[in-house]
Amino acid sequence: MTKNNSRRDFLKSAALTSGGLILGFNWFGNDALAAKVINHIPAEGNTTFNAFLSIQSNGIVTIFSPNPEIGQGIKTAFPIIVAEELDVDWANVKVVQAPLDTKKFERQVAGGSGSIPHSWQRLRKAGATARQMLIGAAAKHWGVPTNECSTNKSFVIHTSGKKLGYGELATEAAQLTPPTDVKLKDIKDFKLIGSTVKGVDNQAILTGKPLFGIDFYREGMLFSMIQRPPAFGLKLKSFDATAAKALPGIVDVISFKDKVAIVGKSTWEVKKARDLVKIEWEKSATLESSDDHNRIFKELLDGKTEVRRKDGDVETAFKDAAKIVEAEYQCPFLPHNPMEPMNFFAHVRADGVELIGPTQTPQNAQNQTAKLLNIPADKVTVELTRMGGGFGRRLGTDYVLEAVEVSSIMKAPVKVMWTREDDMTGGSYRPAVRYRFRAALDKQGNMIGYSLRGAGINAGNSTRQDNFPAGAVPNLLIDSAEHKSAITTGPWRAPITNFLAFAEQSFIDEVATAAGKDAVQFRLELLEKAKTAPTGEIKYNIDRMKAVIELAAEKSGWGKKKKGVSLGFSVYFSHASYVAQVAEVVMKKGKPVLQKIYAAVDCGVVVNQSGARNQIMGGIIDGIGHAMYGNLTFKEGKPDQQNFNAFRLIKMNEIPAIEVSFVDNGIDPTGLGEPALPPTGGSVANAIFKATGKRLRNQPFIEQDEKMFESVS
Repeated sequence: MTKNNSRRDFLKSAALTSGGLILGFNWFGNDALAAKVINHIPAEGNTTFNAFLSIQSNGIVTIFSPNPEIGQGIKTAFPIIVAEELDVDWANVKVVQAPLDTKKFERQVAGGSGSIPHSWQRLRKAGATARQMLIGAAAKHWGVPTNECSTNKSFVIHTSGKKLGYGELATEAAQLTPPTDVKLKDIKDFKLIGSTVKGVDNQAILTGKPLFGIDFYREGMLFSMIQRPPAFGLKLKSFDATAAKALPGIVDVISFKDKVAIVGKSTWEVKKARDLVKIEWEKSATLESSDDHNRIFKELLDGKTEVRRKDGDVETAFKDAAKIVEAEYQCPFLPHNPMEPMNFFAHVRADGVELIGPTQTPQNAQNQTAKLLNIPADKVTVELTRMGGGFGRRLGTDYVLEAVEVSSIMKAPVKVMWTREDDMTGGSYRPAVRYRFRAALDKQGNMIGYSLRGAGINAGNSTRQDNFPAGAVPNLLIDSAEHKSAITTGPWRAPITNFLAFAEQSFIDEVATAAGKDAVQFRLELLEKAKTAPTGEIKYNIDRMKAVIELAAEKSGWGKKKKGVSLGFSVYFSHASYVAQVAEVVMKKGKPVLQKIYAAVDCGVVVNQSGARNQIMGGIIDGIGHAMYGNLTFKEGKPDQQNFNAFRLIKMNEIPAIEVSFVDNGIDPTGLGEPALPPTGGSVANAIFKATGKRLRNQPFIEQDEKMFESVS
């Protein structure tokens, strides 16, 4: 393969019968793979491609969006990027969700806030390549140089004023050799990127169209509900399904992997039958209670730890300190609680497996299914539905494999449905964590020593040892310890940092207060030290963090006294983006009320103002609600909270005004689905301290002082 060919990421094919241009562009930069892709383009051009677009003779542009849509707006954002470089009229764009295709797509994942950062350049080149081919076709048609032609809203325009629509040029463009190098637009010339675009599914959602996994139905499929162990640490001993099988609509009751599955002809019938199955469970591991966890945390923090980072001489710094600040922070387990409970459809056949449903990791679902059934992965197809939330829960495949197992045993198409109680008690929670902080100050109020010890339950490394203020403190020690539990945990929106940020930013506020310094100025001084006299590696961008701090301070009027208003500050870096927040609290009837949050965000280029602001506001609301109210406790391995009557969520009238500002620095986009959540709890807690003089170190805040947070009418 020549160097020139290896750069040829884009292929074309003529849609011979429909008279249009079809572009299939290979994200892998591999012509051998690209050749395989081109061979699968049908005459009508109506198929799925890895970032694939077709231009029909009527001017309609169809763009396949390969990544799972979980509410983060990717199904709209991806096509916006292609359409911008294509210079197409957005009214002429049709967006279609692509299924899993590991030969044509890369990273079909909704997680880690990484979809747009990964695909930004690929999608831009896709649109630009098509645009250049259309210009070439028009220039050839008119017999003029290509540099005399430009594009605007689905037309190629000559300097003389004559123009041709993309649909008119599609067939001719298909005959041209795709360019190997294309010029991308200058950011200042963007028309669509950075504007406000409605979500492509908005109308369908508002009118109740069946977009979600829970909506999926196929004639003749069976329904299944599963009884899982009611406590973590139990396993199946025996069951009696005689009464359940006698009910109408019940096809069978089966068991696998410590689970009992009721299979029937409707959701309601299997739900009623499940209540009649008599099951005996036996102990398989320690049945832990929340009281046990409090004891375990203390033992972990006082015991042996694993050092994650050590800079300077921490012991001497604390020995010589003029003042030492110490505090502990703790967060509970939390369920994900997406509005759409877990569900999935599977049809295991002799010639392969068909999967349809809401998953954040379709390739993992494919691979795990293939492993379970001992078949090649390419025998498993995965179609993606829109998801009614996920927050990391649908990164797992447990509910997918349940559908596969039941279908395999029943030899029929099956849809597994979870109830809210199943969803809240079924595991894969945010890990419970406790942090112990210490800071050493010299006589001038400079932080000369910093120590963070994290203790987590199934949390892995509960610290982020290279995050701020690492590098800004000459003597630093970060270590951690972990307890392995039968309670299952998994990624939860902004894993680890969703609570660590609150703890770190609250503690830094405590240190600033002890040093007699302004909270914002204290952070800026630390960043200046990290820039001019760093200690160890710096793995965050100092200038980007400084920019959001200054922007948030400016927008909120930090440092300017507002009568009756208390401000709290927080800033955090996660998923390659930077978010600073200022919370505004007022006292009403002697109680603190959160009335506004200012958010300053650096996520690089903003693709869609609507989607970006929704993500930031949603993250902030999520952060407030769980910091204030969310709690999941256990009694002998069994979750105490099993539905929303016992699990407190934020209410509509508790949501403050939110003002979002973006740093306009023109860099390529960075993550956005998660970064707004981590700093929220810290800004709120710090503002409440300013208003009441009371430090909030444990979440949920309401359980630390319930009277303080009684509703104020």
